[in-house]
Amino acid sequence: MTTIRIGFVGLGTMGRAMAARLVEAGHEVRVWNRSPGPAADLAARGAITVPTPADAGEGAEVLVSMLADDNATRSTVIDSGLIDALPKGAIHANMATVSVELAQDFTQLHAERGLGYVAAPVLGRANVAEAGQLQILAAGDPALLDRLEPLFSAMGSRTWMFGENPVQANAVKLAANFMIASAIGTMGEAATLAAGHGVAPSAFLEMVTSTVFAAPVYRTYGTAIAEEAFSPAGFRLELGLKDVKLALAAGEAARVPMGLAGILRDHFLDSLAHGEGDLDWAAVSRAVQRRAGQGPAGQA
Repeated sequence: MTTIRIGFVGLGTMGRAMAARLVEAGHEVRVWNRSPGPAADLAARGAITVPTPADAGEGAEVLVSMLADDNATRSTVIDSGLIDALPKGAIHANMATVSVELAQDFTQLHAERGLGYVAAPVLGRANVAEAGQLQILAAGDPALLDRLEPLFSAMGSRTWMFGENPVQANAVKLAANFMIASAIGTMGEAATLAAGHGVAPSAFLEMVTSTVFAAPVYRTYGTAIAEEAFSPAGFRLELGLKDVKLALAAGEAARVPMGLAGILRDHFLDSLAHGEGDLDWAAVSRAVQRRAGQGPAGQA
């Protein structure tokens, strides 16, 4: 196996697990994170910690970024000087969920500097990332994606190709996250409807997730809703709102009406107004319970 020099920035729950997979695969991984704890954990496993984002880019063949949102990505990659520290010909694989606008800007900025840029956001929670079983949604120059294949193979079970424009992968990820949010919202409303007629939400959700909606996403979030198991968060509710808003913006850019997304945004805003932003995004189901006068389990 050829060892690849990798700079990795953004060691949240997902990023830390993904970087660990690259270290375990035998690559040279230089890591940076705003808070030092996750980087120190990875150093114990063989990663090289660096004090600044730009240091992560020095001599890197590939930069992987897994940052929370557009602002964090712009700040870390552009404002810190990281993009200028990358050597000509290096590839930046942005694996975070960001806006299509950012993808367009980054595609141009990297090309102007002689750098490759691909989008490769992922589907899967932290436990999936730890097992190297992520679904990777990729778009960009096919030659660049070929060079990244060893890294994608270390982090995921399958890489899905969606075109040569990085924007396409980000649009796919936003569409997929919108569907997950819609599933959560639908189960929340349906369970609340059943509860309004004296049926235990847990009994209803066990039935639908074992029959007509027997798919992992329904089972995972159906169980969370039934058990009020929203903490610790696998994916924080405030990030779910970010993704729904990004989907709405992407729809507007393509003149695609997204009425359901608008309703979901309001549910998420209700949850944030009630201080639930740090809970798992399955907690958005509480918004419907409140409107129905039922209230979350254990609350007035």
